[in-house]
Amino acid sequence: MQKTIRTMPAHKHIALVAHDHYKPELLRWVQENKEKLQGHFLYATGTTGNMLSKETGLAIKSMISGPMGGDQQIGALISEGKLDMLIFFWDPLNAVPHDPDVKALLRIASVWNIPVATNRATANFLFESNLLEQEVEIEVPDYDAYLAERI
Repeated sequence: MQKTIRTMPAHKHIALVAHDHYKPELLRWVQENKEKLQGHFLYATGTTGNMLSKETGLAIKSMISGPMGGDQQIGALISEGKLDMLIFFWDPLNAVPHDPDVKALLRIASVWNIPVATNRATANFLFESNLLEQEVEIEVPDYDAYLAERI
């Protein structure tokens, strides 16, 4: 597929997601990075978003709970170019009933070439990057060109 360029704004749209066993870890990470996060637009799956908002006071747009379709809502925002980064504290050791949704979310983030952190170390690396506060151009699939070829 052909590629095109999408410009991420300096104020990023960031999704925050965590499996149940990793919610405390994500909360700790968000508290440690609260000052940086305040300068961005935050989204989360339902349970995670409500917990983070309550505990940190951050403004977070919460979707529905991940197992109820929240992972898919986040994925849809990514495919619409409305999210710039995904912080997903994923639990690789416990199977979850909505595992296909989780894999779909990670796949769509890769398709649309957005930065993804699935653990604390990677999230720290992303948040220490000087690109976090800058406009950034990324290559994404040129869906309009793809459709034009099909007509």
